[in-house]
Amino acid sequence: MNRKEEALRIFECGFNCSQAVLSVFCEEFNCDKELALKIATGFGGGMRKGEVCGAVTGAIMVLGLKCGHYKEGDTEAKNKAYALTKEFINRFENKNGTIVCKKLLGYDLSIPEEYELLTEKGMFKSMCPKFIEDAISILEEL
Repeated sequence: MNRKEEALRIFECGFNCSQAVLSVFCEEFNCDKELALKIATGFGGGMRKGEVCGAVTGAIMVLGLKCGHYKEGDTEAKNKAYALTKEFINRFENKNGTIVCKKLLGYDLSIPEEYELLTEKGMFKSMCPKFIEDAISILEEL
């Protein structure tokens, strides 16, 4: 099973976009999957406010695992991580027009009535898998 298939399986099991994206890269970076799922929990649904898409935040966490800044004074690592983050965001926006969840879905999930409409229309199941796949594709290209 490739990363996209695994991420979609994880998403279908009730995990959010951020969890699905981050968790499929854990093995590569020797990161505990359970810990990654816990860390990414609050980022789903644009941090529950319809803001930055969970697939995007999960991907940015993956970039941090790959080349994140963790040593004091290591501006080279910080600059590399920032550059990759910017490149990821540009590519995701080029594919989808925005990185903002409520704009991607057309509804604000922080508003109960709009969240209910999203659920009734099955939009999480019909739209979010594409954003997960796009995030993983871009990560694999980078």
